[in-house]
Amino acid sequence: MCFFISFSFSQNTSSKTSDFWKNVQFGGGLGLNLAEGFFSGGLSPSVLYRVNPYVATGVGLNFMYSSQRDVFKSTVLGGSILGLFNPYRELQISTEFEQLFVSRNFNEQFANYADDDYSYPALFLGLGYTSGNVTFGIRYDVLYDKDKSIQNEAWMPFVRFWF
Repeated sequence: MCFFISFSFSQNTSSKTSDFWKNVQFGGGLGLNLAEGFFSGGLSPSVLYRVNPYVATGVGLNFMYSSQRDVFKSTVLGGSILGLFNPYRELQISTEFEQLFVSRNFNEQFANYADDDYSYPALFLGLGYTSGNVTFGIRYDVLYDKDKSIQNEAWMPFVRFWF
């Protein structure tokens, strides 16, 4: 009997190890904004673990570069913790905490603006529609600070991809 329990336990451990990777998804987002004299691009890779069909958690990295000709250049680096809840297959409720590190440099002609290096937190609550591996939705930054945020408002649309 002891042999049987030990054998059964070994089989379970191996099964749980392989099940772990079956529940891991990779994804994230890409961003690009072009206008006359303005450029902004971002890359946000993420990894997600599906605890069950309703709950998932994950981590991500954030990188964004922005510049406006003859005005400023900005680099943003950071990390995030993500929680997803799907009460129905198509409905997704999300929370995401980001800690971002910003470096802004203004050109000399904008002397009234000081170059700035700082960090700030963002806490997003979101609601989305999921179809396959893609979720479209909107999120709100409850910690939004108009003087420090790299976003121009607290409400933001999002698209998430998972593979």
